[in-house]
Amino acid sequence: MATTEFIAAIELGSSKITGVAGKKNSDGSMQILAYAQEDSSTFIRKGVIFNLDKTAQSLTSIINRLEGELNNSIAKVYVGIGGQSLRTVRNVVSRDLEEEAIISEELVNAIGDENIAIPVVDMDILDVAPQEYKVGNNLQANPIGLVGTHIEGRFLNIIARSSVRKNLEHCFQQAKIEIADQLITPLVTANAILTESERRSGCALIDFGADTTTISVYKNNILRFLTVLPLGGNSITRDICTLQMEEEEAERLKRTYGDALYEEEENEEPVTCKLDDESRTLELSKLNSIIEARAEEIITNVWNQIQISSYEDKLLAGIIITGGAANLKNLDEILRRRSKIEKIRIAKLPRNTIHASSNVLKKDGSQNTLFGLLFEGNQNCCLMEKSYEAPVTLKAEPEVHQTVDMFEDDKELQEQARLAKIKKDEEEREARQAARDGAKEKERLRKLKEKEEKEKRKREAGPSWIQRKIDSLTKEIFSDDDMK
Repeated sequence: MATTEFIAAIELGSSKITGVAGKKNSDGSMQILAYAQEDSSTFIRKGVIFNLDKTAQSLTSIINRLEGELNNSIAKVYVGIGGQSLRTVRNVVSRDLEEEAIISEELVNAIGDENIAIPVVDMDILDVAPQEYKVGNNLQANPIGLVGTHIEGRFLNIIARSSVRKNLEHCFQQAKIEIADQLITPLVTANAILTESERRSGCALIDFGADTTTISVYKNNILRFLTVLPLGGNSITRDICTLQMEEEEAERLKRTYGDALYEEEENEEPVTCKLDDESRTLELSKLNSIIEARAEEIITNVWNQIQISSYEDKLLAGIIITGGAANLKNLDEILRRRSKIEKIRIAKLPRNTIHASSNVLKKDGSQNTLFGLLFEGNQNCCLMEKSYEAPVTLKAEPEVHQTVDMFEDDKELQEQARLAKIKKDEEEREARQAARDGAKEKERLRKLKEKEEKEKRKREAGPSWIQRKIDSLTKEIFSDDDMK
């Protein structure tokens, strides 16, 4: 029986593209209904799409496989956006009031709009994490209702190269797949695995991926810092390849024998392992010396970024690590020694329960972002027009089978039935495409309306902080000239 209510999501990772469809249960758990995965190492690097055609082809294949398992059509999907260029930058917007007044919601919104309007060269502001608002000498998370003559908004803008979003949207358009929403992957991962207590007390979330490592720092339930390092599990794998072997074999040795703190017993014969061709052996001490060197480099860079955030001494809840590369033996111990933080938790599954078969659910932390995208979804991703046609399809099938049975030797009737089925399939595809085009046009009009409203608010709010600064400097210059 076809499933008519589900959420669909796609994660574009550096090693694989994964699609999943699931249904939320009343207890907050998720039932996985369909799952598909394809290798992406030849067209996605460092979390960024560099071959648009291959990505679009892979997306089409993923959607077709999901629809086959669901026995229904997917109207739209949730997708994660990330990559090497993703990071946060701090910004401050100030407003001086003519007289002491109550801070209104409109004023706070105007300050937020001014923050987003500040241009960032070759970058897009994907989201904003408001930090605090300073009214007088007081810092408040919510300043509405306070009285003052000056307000200062402090923001953490999440930015990425403009090409990241542009390429992502182009690939989905080429594959004729509608995007329900673009979600920032580190935020999705944090929502999936961090507890409220960890966010409040202060913690660092480290997601060790294939090509990148993402660091997110939280304190008082607010994102304080985010950055992506161009180092990951594949960095270790490629180092092992210097021992004259293929990348696939190096990956297998890393997963099977890898140890970031390998120590060999003294006065014992060196322990060795066999390569796939059985003609070569490799000492584990030699293998793990390469692994340890790169692991140390990654951890050193991670800890350096946490220090840059200025929250290294405020992480009362410690460090939480996740991602496929986090499964390297003793990686957490290297991090513990480097950071001097004892409280380190390895998150291998989301906080909410996932119901899935054992061949789908991997308990290694590599699917936390994917399932996080599912839990963030709140729209039915099923193409409802398809389900309405289902009764007609079910009624027509017995008639076709019955005709074939009665005239099984009549080739002409068989050909007619085949052509009728082809025509029916074509009509269904056209209806599906028409539904997607209508949804895209609706979304375009909605965004246009939001843009017009935003411009209206900017005009009502008066000149920006930057314009006021320019006017002020101009007055000072002309004033100095007059004095001379």
